[in-house]
Amino acid sequence: MARRTAPRLDMLLEFLRLETTGGRLLLVATGLALLWANLPGGTYEWFWSLRPPSSALLDALHLDLPLAGWVTDGLLTVFFFVAGLEVKRELTVGELAGWRAAALPVVAALGGMFVPAVVAIVVSGGAASHGGAWAIPVATDIAFALGVLALAGSALPSGVRVLLLSLAVIDDLGAITLVGVLFAHDVRVWWLAAGLALCLLYGLLHRLRYAPAWLVVPVAAGAWVCVQGGGVHATVTGILLGLLTPVRAAAADAESPCDRLLHRLHPVSAGVIVPVFALAAAGIPLAAAGDVIGDPLARGAAAGLLIGKPIGIMLGAWLAVRVGLGALPPSVRWGDVLPVAMLGGVGYTVSLLIARLSVPGGGADTAAAAVLGASIVAAVLATVLVRWRGNARS
Repeated sequence: MARRTAPRLDMLLEFLRLETTGGRLLLVATGLALLWANLPGGTYEWFWSLRPPSSALLDALHLDLPLAGWVTDGLLTVFFFVAGLEVKRELTVGELAGWRAAALPVVAALGGMFVPAVVAIVVSGGAASHGGAWAIPVATDIAFALGVLALAGSALPSGVRVLLLSLAVIDDLGAITLVGVLFAHDVRVWWLAAGLALCLLYGLLHRLRYAPAWLVVPVAAGAWVCVQGGGVHATVTGILLGLLTPVRAAAADAESPCDRLLHRLHPVSAGVIVPVFALAAAGIPLAAAGDVIGDPLARGAAAGLLIGKPIGIMLGAWLAVRVGLGALPPSVRWGDVLPVAMLGGVGYTVSLLIARLSVPGGGADTAAAAVLGASIVAAVLATVLVRWRGNARS
């Protein structure tokens, strides 16, 4: 039996590793969430508000979370761990190794965070300046954006994908850092100190080349529990652990810990975690979509993604090249950067998370509807631009 199932499991994992797979599963999960949330009976809200049986241990560890909370605080930590691994590898041994290669996506990502926040505040008439809602349009959805590029951008050079991946990962790192800062509550310093100590222990174990799973997994889980208990959004733990994972292999190893973990966790992140998050976060009543135009905050979030993101990314990239900090990747031209900038407007995962955290009550549904609508429009426009550039190159 094992001989029959192993090849099938390998085929499934390879399917989940395809960049197009994550985008497609994300769309399917979004459709299911919208359908489920609009069925009579309120089962969607009931299901995601379920909690584990109350216990003194869960209360002491500050883990009395609803099911939706376990998804946003728990599963998304693995997603950001994978993002941390990817940016560490690219900046250390990948195509962004060296400050000049890394400067362009870093400055472009900073522009793609600053300008959308300003646009959101201006268009919303200042409404987005409260509660951290200005941060809704600062992030790019990695799985969705790369899926669109993989489906439509086969004629573009490989440097376009590297640029998009770098931009998306860097501004997601920035966005989740903002989440940790803006939405920290009842901060408990000793809990955070313990979490940081466990993160450093995780890095030390890897540096000592003694990191068996039975040891590092409990250490990583303990770090997550401590950061969660410290009042900071626990997904920050994933970023820290990813950046502390060694990228270079020891002399006796065939691959580095970073490559090994990426190979194992990428299918889980793109094929399971992101779709489950979409199922938990994208279920909005259809009535909320009709309120987007009349809601200043929702208008600001949508404008930040559709207008602020492309302008900010293009402006940041141009400034980096203009002042001599960075250069475009080989074979990449400015016309190729435009669809990448438009793909930056696909906010989705982290934008939905920030919308749920920053907007109280029913306004969260309207803000989420604005994120969904803007992300879909950005994806369509980017597809047109990608195909146009592909045809121009052909």
